[in-house]
Amino acid sequence: MTKKRAVLLLMILIMGLCGCTSESSTDERKVLTLWYWNRGLDDELIASVEKQFPNVRINAQKIGGDFKSKLKTTLAAGSGGPDIVAFNDWVTEMFPNSDRFYDLYELGAKDIEKDFLEWKWQLGVTPDGKMIALPIDTGPTGLYYRADLFEKAGIPSDPDEVTRTVRTWEDYFALGEKLQAALGEDVKLTDNIGSIYTQVNAQSDTIYFSKDDTFIGEDPSSSMKNAWDLAAKASQLGLLADANGGSSEWNAAMSNGKIASFVGAVWNKEVLQQAAPDTAGKWRVARAPGGDGNNGGSFLAIMKTSKHPKEAFEVMKWIQSAENQVQTFRNINLFPSTIESLEDSAFLKKEEFFGGQATGEIFTESARNVKPAYFGPKYANINGIVNRQLQSVALQGKDPDEAWEDALARVKKELLR
Repeated sequence: MTKKRAVLLLMILIMGLCGCTSESSTDERKVLTLWYWNRGLDDELIASVEKQFPNVRINAQKIGGDFKSKLKTTLAAGSGGPDIVAFNDWVTEMFPNSDRFYDLYELGAKDIEKDFLEWKWQLGVTPDGKMIALPIDTGPTGLYYRADLFEKAGIPSDPDEVTRTVRTWEDYFALGEKLQAALGEDVKLTDNIGSIYTQVNAQSDTIYFSKDDTFIGEDPSSSMKNAWDLAAKASQLGLLADANGGSSEWNAAMSNGKIASFVGAVWNKEVLQQAAPDTAGKWRVARAPGGDGNNGGSFLAIMKTSKHPKEAFEVMKWIQSAENQVQTFRNINLFPSTIESLEDSAFLKKEEFFGGQATGEIFTESARNVKPAYFGPKYANINGIVNRQLQSVALQGKDPDEAWEDALARVKKELLR
């Protein structure tokens, strides 16, 4: 290498280093890393964070695969992780690790608590009063039904009439027997046994655990046995298509009219439209039998490893303001958790897929009337055990009483772990 060339390369290297140093020294913004999943937040809104907060640079990372497992692995490692992290409806599974997250009450959450639906807010509060998760969206439920099949069977098909007629689960089953008698065995009232069990529990404020994490499933105050009995009854009456949500069988049944109705959350609207686009105009939504409930919905939390918790909370608070929640609903259909949002005209929009009905009116009323419930860190484990036994009733003809006793025995064994 010639001396002249060596000097030139050295000058280039020095200029490069100076350029890097100059850039990093002038960028004094605080970097906030955010973990979320695809469509868990509105990307357009996230992109505007830096305009709203000039002192912040947002490093938004969409985490694919098993999001919950990745978060749990990070917690087990004791280091790393983002500043802000999303939780799904498994928020109570994080309660045993509440010391790994900032108490949002200490960052000013009390000032905005009144803005949110109380039942949703309380889902992010631990039994000892720490607020570790700020609400994002909700999953209020309703009764989805094929108006054309209801009409053909000679039963009420207008949403208001259906709501008045089908007040209880027993009403719903009676309607199903009439519908199936009129239309034949090719049409079933609803999808599967687990769906009924889940939705009955979703309407309750006491399911598996008290706030001290004592199992209460055998207590009369719990909805567990009532949900079990209703689900088993639907199976014994022959009202189920035995098609599980998310399966190709469920999609096909929705498309070909084998399933006349189901109780589901607001996010099922999008699932249904994707599964059965050719049924557009035939569906309607009424209030759910048995009362209003919630299924799903997510949260935002700040990890204790964050060096900028105050800035993180301000960003979270802004993203989840009433105005921005309406924007998120318009952009990606996340149903709001703030009270003011539910008053917006966006929820009065008529929808072609649902025959011109404004289904938002149904879901906003449902959201306002959900009962506050405590799920507990082991909810998913217990729910899985019970649902496996229910499947044996529906698919294998197992005696419901025997299956119930087996479910209780396995639940108690699980709780000893």
